[in-house]
Amino acid sequence: QVQLVESGGGLVQAGGSLRLSCAASGRTFGGLAMGWFLQAPGKEREFVAAITWSGGNTYYADSVKGRFTISRDNNKNTVFLQMNSLKPEDTGVYYCAARPAYSSGGYAGTLYYNYWGQGTQVTVSS
Repeated sequence: QVQLVESGGGLVQAGGSLRLSCAASGRTFGGLAMGWFLQAPGKEREFVAAITWSGGNTYYADSVKGRFTISRDNNKNTVFLQMNSLKPEDTGVYYCAARPAYSSGGYAGTLYYNYWGQGTQVTVSS
């Protein structure tokens, strides 16, 4: 089992920045690929970003490319999402997710992640 705890959400004005963190426990962190997903009010949960177990490869939704950066610190069992130039449409609950490093399936699919955190709320005001 893997436990994931997100933090760092809050209220920010458009154009501002936030840094989300997700702390993992219960399994060797280096054996996990990690992802961030956003669930906006009234919408399905959607892919934001993902990072491979080594951090050597990252993937982003088109809507956040150039604004968000995913990274990880395997010594601290933590994955981060740096969010810059925030827009009102970035508002919602951000979830951290984990999957075994060599599991199959695309990084953007929620079905391919085995573990989920409780989420952290991000609100971007215009």
